[in-house]
This record gives sequence, C-alpha cells and structure tokens, in this order.
Amino acid sequence: MTISTTGFGHVRLTVRDIEVSRRFYDRVFGWDVAFELPPDADQATRDRLWFLFGGVIYQVPGGLLGLRPAAPGDDAFSEDRVGLDHLSFSVASAADLDAAVAVLDAAGAPHGEVKDAGAMHLLEFRDPDGIALELVAVKG
Repeated sequence: MTISTTGFGHVRLTVRDIEVSRRFYDRVFGWDVAFELPPDADQATRDRLWFLFGGVIYQVPGGLLGLRPAAPGDDAFSEDRVGLDHLSFSVASAADLDAAVAVLDAAGAPHGEVKDAGAMHLLEFRDPDGIALELVAVKG
C-alpha cells in the first residue's frame, strides 16, 4: 500500500533576510501573495496567521511557495547537505527560458546559460541566499 497524492501543497524555503528575499522573488517571478501579516495586524490576525513565522507565502501554479526568515545571517545554502538540492519551475517553452535570462539580467541575478539536457532545456540560477533554482522547458 502507498499514499496516493494529487500534487504538492507547498514548499517553504528558509531565508536569512525576508526583505532581500521578497525583493528577489517579487521582481523575478511576480507571484501573487497568498498570505502575509499586515504590518498593522491586530492580535486576532496575528493568531490566525501564526504559520507565517514572519515570512510570506506566494500562490504559485500548482501550490504555494513560502519564505521563512529563520536562518542566521552567516548561514549558507548547500545542495550537498541533507535537504533541498534545488527547486525547479516549469515554463512553457525554450523561448520562455530566453526571456527569463533578460528578467534575471535586469534583476542583477547571476545565472547559467540555457542548456539542452536532452528531454528538456533548463536555466539554472540562485536566489539571494544561494538556494539553487531552475527553470525547465520540456521538449514537445
């Protein structure tokens, strides 16, 4: 017997500085915010949104992506430790990867070249905490 799933619910990334990370994710992806604590929130709202832990949760196609500011300032991401290797997002076509290069350049975000990986094209880059991100266009 196995557990039957219908997709993923959410992914939460631990970041060092929520303002820096929000600027990056807002500028690069422009996702709608699903949950955030208003700066003037009353105690009832704070109690209701306890699960944010001072971060933000974005609505992304297929689920949610959260940022949680809990990492110490001197911490660093490594895909070679137990946990996350990288996070990959799908795009519709290889042309979308070329357009993403321009978005990343405008945001000052270092990135690799668009690569042909056989069954797909991919573009690798990192967020301000060094978390490995990737865009993938599956070949038709």
